[in-house]
Amino acid sequence: MIIDCHGHYTTAPPQLQAFRDAQLARLAEPGRAVPAMAPVTDDALRESVVDHQLKVLRERGGDLMLFSPKASGMEHHVTDTATAHAWAEASNDLVHRVSLLFPEHFAAVCQLPQTPNGPLDGVIAELRRCVGELGFVGCNLNPDPSGGHWTSPPLTDPYWFPLYEVLEDLGVPAMVHVSTSCNPSFHTLGAHYLNADTSVFMQLVQADLFDRFPGLRLVIPHGGGAVPYHWGRYRGLAMRMGHPDPAEHLKDNVFFDTCVYHQPGVDLLTRVVGTGNVLFASEMLGAVRGADPATGVAWDDTKRYVDGTGLTGEQLAMVYETNARRVYPRLDALLIAQGR
Repeated sequence: MIIDCHGHYTTAPPQLQAFRDAQLARLAEPGRAVPAMAPVTDDALRESVVDHQLKVLRERGGDLMLFSPKASGMEHHVTDTATAHAWAEASNDLVHRVSLLFPEHFAAVCQLPQTPNGPLDGVIAELRRCVGELGFVGCNLNPDPSGGHWTSPPLTDPYWFPLYEVLEDLGVPAMVHVSTSCNPSFHTLGAHYLNADTSVFMQLVQADLFDRFPGLRLVIPHGGGAVPYHWGRYRGLAMRMGHPDPAEHLKDNVFFDTCVYHQPGVDLLTRVVGTGNVLFASEMLGAVRGADPATGVAWDDTKRYVDGTGLTGEQLAMVYETNARRVYPRLDALLIAQGR
């Protein structure tokens, strides 16, 4: 079985964006009425994925995708908490409905209603709703709700601990994923995403977060940003600062996906990090579309790159399936219930 752990609903029906536009317009003009999401039919939801994510997933040999709202659309930099909650709820509800329409191909991962340095009560409430009531198997956690200005404390700060307690209690991992960049110095897809992946890993190297939360599991996307390429730097810095070797200290809690869009990068990731901590993912129909003119292979057809690594059958099974089922125990339970 091939599980893609990183997919976003980038093709949602236009009613969702219209709702967001109305929300932002009301924030600009507070006298406006609180907007409501226009109805979306099941047929519209089917059409939004059948010829897009579902078609490409099947064409490339995938079986199931972990599906979450559009990452750049989370827009956690908008500071109004009521708006954030309504936006997350509407986005998550559509993802949930897609997972009900195509249960063999999509498992739901939720957006959290974060705001810059905002309270976490509403964030935790939405997480509990999605997991407990709707059957979501994971969540996306934004380490920089400000959108490229990094005004929030590091993920190792006690500010985040109430959320981690609930993640442990629910048995749900978090993919560490920022949203759009509000800082013109950082391109959202080419800089901000990768900056966040790299920065969060260094935060984890500097602290003993997993001594306090041994059951917490974090997935760092996009191949970990610069981490695999500079693995020796991180190991050396950790030892210089008197911290444990991250190769051992983080191996039970931190995982990386294969959203790396060329063969040498995927080769490096699997060799350096090791296949026990790598989960297959493509982020397809997301950040990078089209094909590499040198090879004719779609940039986000990461299965081609994983297949080209020369990994053994056992190693490939770990990357494609068993690691995901171990990191996402609610996904494993869902698949077992489906007889898979």
